[in-house]
Amino acid sequence: MQQVFTSRAVVDLTGISLRQLQWWDERGIVVPARDGHKRVYSLDDLAEVAVICELRERGFSLQKIRRVIRFLQRELGKRLVETVRAASEYHLLTDGRHIFLEDSARGVVDLLKNARQPMLSICLSDTVQRIEANVRSTKKRSASVRQPVQARRRAS
Repeated sequence: MQQVFTSRAVVDLTGISLRQLQWWDERGIVVPARDGHKRVYSLDDLAEVAVICELRERGFSLQKIRRVIRFLQRELGKRLVETVRAASEYHLLTDGRHIFLEDSARGVVDLLKNARQPMLSICLSDTVQRIEANVRSTKKRSASVRQPVQARRRAS
């Protein structure tokens, strides 16, 4: 069964606001599944949100972020997490006009050596691993909170 996240969980895991998440859905940047009126995010959606947050922190405009997300979806399909897990590392590089995706250190070095202007690099593998670690730690915390409550109930 595929893991799903509520809007509140995505906010807790990525640090963005509920309104920003809603706005991105309205603009078609990250479009989650629906369960009635609720937005339900997959792990791939969550990874996309994390990549977008990283791009926003580095000053990317929404227009450029859209281009990057469309590029990733076209190159990797909708399975960002699965693809990134399978390879050792995926790096997203851009000079502001062109977008590159490299899956080897040699490819990254070659691209940087031949670049005519500064390049921004984001390691997609690190971003996905960070999100997965946040998900695991959240699960552990919620399990440790539930465990003492259940133990207290049995004791009484």
